[in-house]
Parts: sequence; C-alpha cells; structure tokens
Amino acid sequence: MKFETENKLLTAFNFSSLTDIVMLLLIFFLLTSQFVVTTGVQVKLPKSETAEALAENQFVVTITKTNDIYFGSEKINLGSLGERIIKNKSQTAENNLIIRADKEVPIEILIKVIDISKGVGITKFTIATEKEII
Repeated sequence: MKFETENKLLTAFNFSSLTDIVMLLLIFFLLTSQFVVTTGVQVKLPKSETAEALAENQFVVTITKTNDIYFGSEKINLGSLGERIIKNKSQTAENNLIIRADKEVPIEILIKVIDISKGVGITKFTIATEKEII
C-alpha cells in the first residue's frame, strides 16, 4: 500500500501567534502606564479630588517641608532657580512649570518660586497634588 502526500499551499492565515503578541503588548502597556515619573525627592503632596497623573516634564520644582528646593533631582537655592530655568528653557520649548510642594511648605516660598519663574518667562504653572481617596 502506497501513501501519497500532497503538498498544498495553506490559504488560511493562522491568527494564534498574532493574538499572543497583541495580548503581550497590551499587558506591557497597561503595566507601564501605571508608573508615574517622579523625582527622587519625597514630599507629602496636598490632597485633591481632581488630581491627575502628570506627564514627564523638564520643568519640575520640588519644595520639601524643610524648604529645600530641587530643580528636577538637583538641589539648588532660590537665587539660582531663575538661571536654571533659563538654561533648560533654551534647550526645550516647554513653558509649563510643575511645582511639587510639600503640604507643610509656607505659601510665601511657593509665591517666591512662582515670581522668579514668571520673571524668566514661564507663563503656565501646575501645582502637583495627590488624588484624595474618598
């Protein structure tokens, strides 16, 4: 008895491998979208009902409860904040300053940071908050 094999071209496409790849990409993007970009400085942000996650930004100023000021992750003094913003503003077209201030920071320091920033051409300000859990 002789068995014959026919070599036929497959006309149907198998979607199982493509489905696996799409599912892995979906899981990857869901997991990585949960990470929020923060500097290495730890502050207790004030609570807000309408808080939203912030995108990565070149202009992040963090003020700790001991009144230390950080531009990104670099500690600076209040006097050098303006020149630091000018330096980074010349490298990018960003015009929004994100202020991450501890909830115990006096409003006077926050106003000084905003005044210095306005003096060097920043026109938009965002004060970072945490989402209030009700």
